[in-house]
Order: sequence, then structure tokens, then C-alpha cells
Amino acid sequence: MGKKYLGPVVVDIEGLTLTDEDKKMLANPWVGGIILFGRNYKDRQQLEKLVQGIRGVNSALIVAVDHEGGRVQRFRSGFSRIPAMQQLGVVFRGDSERGLALTKSVGWLSAAELLASGLDISFAPVLDVDCGLSDIIGDRSFGQNPEDVTLLAAAFMDGMHEAGMATTGKHFPGHGGIKEDSHLELPVDDRTLDELEQRDIGPFRSLLSRTNALMPAHIQFPRIDALPVGFSAWWLKEYLRQKLGFKGVIFSDDLSMEGAVGMGGYGDRAIKALQAGCNAVLVCNNRKGALEVVECLHRSFDSVVVSGLESMRAQQSGSWDHLQQGARWREVTLMLDEIKG
Repeated sequence: MGKKYLGPVVVDIEGLTLTDEDKKMLANPWVGGIILFGRNYKDRQQLEKLVQGIRGVNSALIVAVDHEGGRVQRFRSGFSRIPAMQQLGVVFRGDSERGLALTKSVGWLSAAELLASGLDISFAPVLDVDCGLSDIIGDRSFGQNPEDVTLLAAAFMDGMHEAGMATTGKHFPGHGGIKEDSHLELPVDDRTLDELEQRDIGPFRSLLSRTNALMPAHIQFPRIDALPVGFSAWWLKEYLRQKLGFKGVIFSDDLSMEGAVGMGGYGDRAIKALQAGCNAVLVCNNRKGALEVVECLHRSFDSVVVSGLESMRAQQSGSWDHLQQGARWREVTLMLDEIKG
């Protein structure tokens, strides 16, 4: 039987199938979700079997993936190739009506194919505005104009919602304005809040009604607050929750990234992120770190912190056969073939 609540820790696994150690981790009451990577994928049949195995351990778990498109698409062979979001921006700038329609359809397609394999969410879309500086964002962004990013991301989110998938905007309040990569170091952005609000924050603020979850960046803005965003109560509680009025789920970015190292050991990082306002914390590519997190949380709290992750559960599902027999799937895949050509 699935638990009636979901804990705040999102973990990963190493291979194509579940080991006994994986099953033990997924059954831990502090674990509320699992994120899959390219190493967990061979083909659709294997993926569906893996998801079934995960559900067999705990049917309530949220099963997630980073499947934005372009260079961040974990499942490729057997899935439609989703273009980088900047390619959709190029179509939009040539023909805004066609670009928005295509973007909505791509949002639907990417979500529908994941749902058909049993997953709940993709951590998408990127709401970062590309300022021509960040290699890690770059073509993952819809473009360099905040208004364009807002319109295109809204269409993409509408498509995801139409398929039945919750949306996750990232990386709040914007990772596009600085070159450093938070996977490798803690970026420091010296812009003021006023500068951010005039550009980077615009899409996040405008799309709150469509956004089911947000993921803050591991970036420090010293002229605003001393702590990196994902560990800052000012950013998450005072600004995002109180000033902007966001009511959805807040996922930390991966606590294994170098941008989080300054917050201490894995357990300390998790506690600080949760205390700052995150509902859930991701711990990827380090099983020892994930174990440290669940053990530390167990020692530090009287009961499991309820994450609210159940709100991210898929609202619709269907088989691959059913999906591929539909006119919508055929229409969108043909549209993608056109822009690739």
C-alpha cells in the first residue's frame, strides 16, 4: 500500500532496474519522489517496467525526469526528439502565431509521452531569460526577451497541462544573467533586485498562475541576500511566498551540485533548504549523500516533514499505443520534422 503522505526527499538510482538497496531507499518514509536519468533508460519497455517496479515499492511516489528538450532530454531512442526551447523561440520570432501553437503542441507532446510511460512530471519549462552569458542555460531558454519568454513558456505550460502534467518553472529568480555554472561552483550575481525584476523575474512573476512548482537556482545575489536563493528564507518565504504570492511546491535544485557545497554536509544542506522554504530537496548522483540526508532528517525532526508532492501527481495517463494512434501525436511529430528539416 502507498503511504498517505510523501516525504520531502527526491532521490535517484544507478541502473536500469531496482536493486535491493534502491527498494529500501524508496520505501523510506522520508522519500517522496525519484528522479530518473539517461542511465536509467534503455527503451520504452524497460522504462515502463522500471516505473512499475518503483510503484510496486511505493505507489505514492512522484516519478520525475529532466526532459526539457534539446541537450536536456534524458529519454531519446523511442521518444520524439524535443527541440531546444530556443529553436521554438526562433519559430516564434518569424511567425508568432505559428510559434505559440507549435510551442503549446511541443509542451503537450513531451508531457504526453512521459505520462504514457508512467511518469508524473518533467522538471520543465526553463523560465530563465538568456542574456548571452550562461553556457549552462543558453539554448535551454526560450530567448533573450522577457516578454517572449513569458509568452512561449505560457504556451508550453498550457500544453503540459492539457496532457495532464504539472509544471515546474526553473531556475528562480533567473540563471541566465551569469556565466558561472552552479553545477561546478557557486555563481555570484551582483545585480540588484530592481535589475532582476526588470528582466529575469518577469516570466516567473507573470506565470505564477500556471506554475505548479518552482525550482530556485544555486546562485548568490549578495546585494539582495547573503545566502544562495535555495537556502534563503528571504528569497523563498518573504519574496516568493509573501510578496509574489506563490502557493505551489518549491523543489531545491540538486544538493549535490557544487553551488550547494558551502551550506555544509548533505544533511545540513537539506535542513537549511527545508527551513528556508523548500518543500522538497533533490539529492542526485550520490547515494551516500542521500542516505546522510534521510538519516539526518530522521534525527532532527519528530515526524516526517510532509512535502505536498502529491499535488504534482499526473492527472491523466494512457498507453503508448493509444497515444500513437491519436491524430494529435501524428500532427505534432510532423510539425517537429518540418522545423528540423
